[in-house]
Amino acid sequence: MLSVKDVFALGLKKAIAADPRGKKGVEAYLARSKKEFLKLSEKEKKEFDQEKLSNPYLDSGISFDDGKTKVKRVLVGIDITEGEILLASQMSERGKPIDLVISHHPVGKGRAGLADVMEMSVEVYESYGVPIHIAEKIHEERMKLVGRNLHASNHYKVVDVARLLGVNLMGTHTIADNLVDEYLRNYLAKVQPHTVGDILDALLEIPEYREAKKLGFGPVISAGSAKYRAGKYIIEMTGGTEPSAKVYEYLSRAGFSTTVGMHMHEDLLSRANEHHLNVIMAGHMSSDSLGMNLFLDELEKKGVEIVPCGGLIRVSRVKHKK
Repeated sequence: MLSVKDVFALGLKKAIAADPRGKKGVEAYLARSKKEFLKLSEKEKKEFDQEKLSNPYLDSGISFDDGKTKVKRVLVGIDITEGEILLASQMSERGKPIDLVISHHPVGKGRAGLADVMEMSVEVYESYGVPIHIAEKIHEERMKLVGRNLHASNHYKVVDVARLLGVNLMGTHTIADNLVDEYLRNYLAKVQPHTVGDILDALLEIPEYREAKKLGFGPVISAGSAKYRAGKYIIEMTGGTEPSAKVYEYLSRAGFSTTVGMHMHEDLLSRANEHHLNVIMAGHMSSDSLGMNLFLDELEKKGVEIVPCGGLIRVSRVKHKK
């Protein structure tokens, strides 16, 4: 039977295997973190978050663990607020124990660490043909901006409620994002889409996106046309949050014609359009649900019951023996 730590370790293992940098890229990142740590003074080492030495995704982690619960049933949402923590507590009191709450979007230290995860985008965009010195410079600016925007947040509000009520809580942000990124890369490689419309049609064959369309927030073409040729395309599903808008100029120069992402703010869309890229917004909640489901299926295989909430479109791909 799984502990809370076992659940997180399983997610971390899956995420590293799916990381677009490859296993060697992740190992290189962790080695740089260790090197950084060893250079610190003893005082600085006490202030260093040593989880960074083993976890390459600081937006994902365990926020509260009572250290004794075995996980048989989990409450899972794309967003977890104080309300969902109270729901878990109420369900436990009413005879349906919730052993762990899992949030996709980061809370607590995970939210504070979101900007750090964006460093992975540097190597990802380099692999797509963006010169490394350009990728580093423009993403450093973006990381600093995201860090400043998050700095004033009340990061631990939800975590405090979980701690006071004794509700185990963890987050799986980049863990799930890596899984959906890998899934769509492999899926579209098999489809071999010719047009932008072919990509859209292919997405709508995936249950999470099909359900999202029924609910009113399915995949859309935000720049370009269904009849335009897709050309070389990029999947932008991981990396913490949206990249710098400046990257689209260099992706266009590198020969890319289409980008497929979860969502795109107006400044990024304007810049992508300026450089003649086709843009498909697959959908935020639906893409997050797909990534979460790929992880949750691994828990289901181990006998854990999944209770969806908080915007999760739960689709199981587990084939149970009759």
